[in-house]
Formats: sequence, structure tokens, C-alpha cells
Amino acid sequence: MEQFIKDQIYYSLRYFPSNLIKSFFIPKETQATKALRKKGFVCGVCHPNENFEQIKQSNLDWIRIDIPYPFDKEGNETDGYISFKNRCRSYVEHGIKVMAVTPYATEYIANGADPRTADGEKQARATARFLIEDLKDLVAGLQITNEMGIPRFTIPLTMDEAVAFIALHLEEMYPKRGDIILGYNSAGPQADLHSKLRPWHKYCDYVGIDIYLGCFFSAPGFMFLFTALTRYLYALTGKPVLIQEFGYLSGGKPKTKKQKIDILRRYGVGSETEAKNNISRFVEALPDTMREHVKYVCGNDPEKYFGFIFKSDYVNHLYTELPRITKIPGYEHTPDGQAKFFSDILEKFYNTKHICGAFIYCYADPPACYYCGQSDCPTETRWGLVDKDGKPKPSYYAVQEKLAELKNR
Repeated sequence: MEQFIKDQIYYSLRYFPSNLIKSFFIPKETQATKALRKKGFVCGVCHPNENFEQIKQSNLDWIRIDIPYPFDKEGNETDGYISFKNRCRSYVEHGIKVMAVTPYATEYIANGADPRTADGEKQARATARFLIEDLKDLVAGLQITNEMGIPRFTIPLTMDEAVAFIALHLEEMYPKRGDIILGYNSAGPQADLHSKLRPWHKYCDYVGIDIYLGCFFSAPGFMFLFTALTRYLYALTGKPVLIQEFGYLSGGKPKTKKQKIDILRRYGVGSETEAKNNISRFVEALPDTMREHVKYVCGNDPEKYFGFIFKSDYVNHLYTELPRITKIPGYEHTPDGQAKFFSDILEKFYNTKHICGAFIYCYADPPACYYCGQSDCPTETRWGLVDKDGKPKPSYYAVQEKLAELKNR
């Protein structure tokens, strides 16, 4: 984790200033951006349900889902992969295009295709070729793995190994992609990832970025940063930019000091200092999902527990809160505030010529946060356009109205 942070600082200082300045002087559009926009502005949603008609009525034309690793130990297609294909087919039959995310490196490794070894790389390349050929009639876009550079997605690969993992997929898939648009994504600008992948940008139809502002950490977000970050990425790579994830929470408030102490007492301590002095015992007292996530990210190293829980944005999961300043000014974390955000940001994206599309995160509110397992944690349970029962929120209608307007321009 410490090396990861050092790498981010190094590459940000090395590449960000020059490319941010460059971003204000590059053309608003190129032949590549024009060509991709000519195919239609991509607008979709992550984690959809099977309410096809409701999705269609929202005017969202795409959905984005993960591909499970396709083979079992004997080389046969798994039930999960067959089910994935059938699911894709259902969306296609209803006129909805599929953006699919290829399996993560951990899935390759778990199935004996460790890309860090010669034999594993050979198997990974064969799997990449299989996927592009097998899914050619079912998917309209492919994203190579997800958010490499973020520890929970990158581990156990190093950054250079993560780059090589993406690169081998691009090399194998690009010549066979046909009409499928191909690329990869990053969480935020991630200068090191994009800079190291420069030799392979010729195999990308787009570069992706995930942008969440005003929803994480104890920091505000600002609307202008969305296009500032995409301009930076456009300047760095020269490729059309596809926002693979973005969203805004429809709920979440700060906790009082007393409420936080009450939460700590559930786990056997009365203060953060007491938790620090008994950190292993504190972690063992956490709910199962939270405990296992902390241990995984920290590599079962108790010396890292306190920093991760209390000094990163994971503290918002612990306290099931959004700090007071964690928002975009003018956009409250309410159903109406979320709706206003989507209406305004979709207009901004559409008017930015180097952006070829965007995927909203996500379609439906989940019943519980998948990072901490708590149903009252706003950080991962208030993103949806519809609630957990499938009832449209104001944001659903805002997206529906804005996309109808954009399609008629």
C-alpha cells in the first residue's frame, strides 16, 4: 500500500502538470473522437437488473456487466459463463447493447492461468482470443479488467504486471474485435497506468476513466473537475474518453460525535485511541464482511489496520456516514439532488467532444454495502436510479428526460 501511494505521487508530479496544461491547447476533437461519436453517444448503466422494459424506457441504450472466467479446471465452459452469455443475449434481444468487463487477474490466477509465468501468459492469451471470438455477437464493447492501480483490483500483481496483463488482452483482441469497441479504464487519472500503456494505445478505441466526486473521502467535489480530468486523460493518451463509471449518492449524512462513540462501543472500545491500542481485537469484533475486507486489503498485517480503517475513506463505512463537506456544492445527497446532478452532468458530457460516452453507476440500490456489509451504509447503497425494490427515483426520470432531449438534437 505504501509503495502504491508513493507511485501515485511520483507519476502525478511527473505527468499531471504538463498534460493538464497541454489539455487546454489540444483540439476539442480529432478524427478518432469524431468517428466514435458518429456511431452514437454511448450512454449506459452499470449493474442492471432484468427489467428490460424499464431500462429501455429510461432511454439508456447500454448496460455494463462483468464476464466470469470462462473455463473450469478441465477446460470446459463454466455454468457461470454460459449464464453470462444467456444474459447478454437477453439484453441484445431487447435492443440493449452490452459493455462487458473481462475477468480480473485474480480469476485467471485462481484458474491456473497466472499471467506472471510463461505458461500462464500463454493460457491468458488463449483465453483473450476465445473471449473476443465467442462474444462477438453478444457484446458491443469490451473493457479489459477493472481499475488496475487500485490495490483491491491489482493485488497480487505489481503495477508493471498489471500493465502487461492489460497489454496482452489488447494485443490479442484488437485484430479480432470487428465492430466491438475496445479499451481499458482507470480510477481517476492514474497517470502511471496510462503512461506505461502508451505503446498499446494503438490497440485502444477508447480509454476509460471512473470518476466519483463529492461521494468519497472527507472532501468536496466540483462539477468542473469531471471535464478537467477527462481533458487531462485525452491530452495524455490522444484517445476518445469513455467514462466507465460515474454517479452520485441520493442519501447520506454526517454522524454526531456521540453516534460515532456508540458505534465504536459495538466493537468493544470507547474511542479511536482505544481501538488503535487494541487494533487486532477491534478488527476481530467487526462484522464478517468488514473484517474480511480489512484483512484482505491490509494483507493480514495488524500494523496497517488502524490506518486503513480510520485514515482512509473506509472510516465512512465504519461510521455509515457521509461527512458534511463530502458533496458537490449545489447538489445535496438527496433524491432530488441526485436527479439534478444527472441532468446537469449528462449535458456537460454530451457537449464535451472528446467524451464518447458514459456509464451511470448504478441501476438499482443494493440491499447492503458490499465493502462493509451494512444496510445503512450510504457509501454503496444509494447510487441507484431505482430503489432496492425497483421503484424509480427522481434520478431515473431526470436521466430519461435528458437522454430523450439529447437524442433529438
